[in-house]
Amino acid sequence: MKLVHTIQELQLALDALRVQGKKIGLVPTMGALHAGHASLVKRCVAENDVAVVSVFVNPTQFNDKNDLIKYPRTLEADCNLLESVGASFVFAPSVEEMYPEQDTRHFSFAPLDTVMEGIYRPGHFNGVCQIVSKLFLAVNPDRAYFGEKDFQQLAIIREMVRQMNFPLEIVGCPIVREEDGLALSSRNALLSSEQRTTALNISKTLFASLEYAKTHTLAETKAWVEHSIDAVEGLRLEYFEVVDGRTLQTVSDWNDSDYIVGCITVYCGEVRLIDNIKYKE
Repeated sequence: MKLVHTIQELQLALDALRVQGKKIGLVPTMGALHAGHASLVKRCVAENDVAVVSVFVNPTQFNDKNDLIKYPRTLEADCNLLESVGASFVFAPSVEEMYPEQDTRHFSFAPLDTVMEGIYRPGHFNGVCQIVSKLFLAVNPDRAYFGEKDFQQLAIIREMVRQMNFPLEIVGCPIVREEDGLALSSRNALLSSEQRTTALNISKTLFASLEYAKTHTLAETKAWVEHSIDAVEGLRLEYFEVVDGRTLQTVSDWNDSDYIVGCITVYCGEVRLIDNIKYKE
């Protein structure tokens, strides 16, 4: 495994491999890697000849400067994990390398990016599209891998690839959870042991709602989830939306779509956690 810090060095190495007919996969990350990231990399390794993992805390997708400052940075540990799962290259650029000048591009993929996270984190998806498009141009991968935990992000990236005609396949990978059900997230490292126990109520409620939904309307199920989260001391619900899994638009009846997903964002103390559950797919 090779650690590189510049686009030029990475492209020289990849071009030599591409000439040999090697297929290249990319896993974009912001570091602080965990088993969820490892599962993406393992799949990338299995499906490509070369696995590139980017580790870059992208400043343009943080609308809260404190969130950017607090985001965990653990490059040495990340490299150890990535080497153990077979990554070929770790691309860990500086902010100056990725943004030698201000990126003034504005991405708009309405209505995908005007709901849920788009409401509560203005500018977030514009920053995501800025960095992901830059990574696609730098790496020119055959496939890129993203986790379904960031469900809205995945839908927006698919649409960006379609509209910008990037010649690559986007591969969505299932949520990876702890044995007790907590969705893996780099932000989990910011939780105290007590908060982590409290945070378990998020996934427990979502899974319980699958059974509840069998005998209740969509509106009743949505209200039940919201009430259940609000009833837990230490949790603060930001939103719970039940949407069409393709358009991300709110649905009001279980028969409105054949692909229905519940997307939730909850604060546990000051830590913002996201999760989702598929009711129909």
